[in-house]
Amino acid sequence: MRVSAYPIGAIDKKMANRTDQNQGCLTSFLKLFGIQLQKESPSVSEELPYRIRDDFLSPAEASFYHVIASVVGERAIICPKVNLADIFFVVRPNENLAYRSRIAQKHLDFLLCNPKSMQPIVGIELDDSSHTRKNRQARDEFVDQVFCAAGLPLMRIAVQHSYNINELATQLAQYLDDITPSREDVLRAQSTQTITDSNAPAETTLCPKCGVPMVIRTAKRGQHKGSQFYACPNYPQCRIVLPFP
Repeated sequence: MRVSAYPIGAIDKKMANRTDQNQGCLTSFLKLFGIQLQKESPSVSEELPYRIRDDFLSPAEASFYHVIASVVGERAIICPKVNLADIFFVVRPNENLAYRSRIAQKHLDFLLCNPKSMQPIVGIELDDSSHTRKNRQARDEFVDQVFCAAGLPLMRIAVQHSYNINELATQLAQYLDDITPSREDVLRAQSTQTITDSNAPAETTLCPKCGVPMVIRTAKRGQHKGSQFYACPNYPQCRIVLPFP
């Protein structure tokens, strides 16, 4: 029986070094053909390549933010850089798959929301010189159509060195004068359960917002406990409810 003259730890280290050398040779060989080995998930000690952006808001956007904040005060919450897919949803998503991707990569400069319900009130786009390009104009036209289809107002404001506060206040007054939310439909929808999705009544009731057949639900608690009503199947994106005959 032969006993190795090397300690076990030394043998393991030697084998590890040989493995690293083999992997290094394989990596160099594959690089000649433009092939790279996929690295394993980063270790705890490896620093991830992420940093905070210094241009989250451009100078023009930051300047306008302070102006609009002085106009709306506490009447609205200002949300900058909002993804359109966080504001809108696609009706009949199985039939309109492509429409989801068309808004997923697009952002709105500013969104004003109700301070109590956080429901969107109006969108604001700052238009600088880049909006004169043809591809940008096509993008802007599509965004305008999205807001129009969803029934959400959109304001377009040209970038300026200084803004007329009174003019902005007048433009926003129509959206901010009456922002008291009605939460009756929200509370009712949150306290319900689905009765049926397939056994639709003879006369199909369509959601006035989405245009899809509504389902029958029943209230589980509250003053409407036990009563039935129509609800949109796109809940919670759509909270429309209608009385059940």
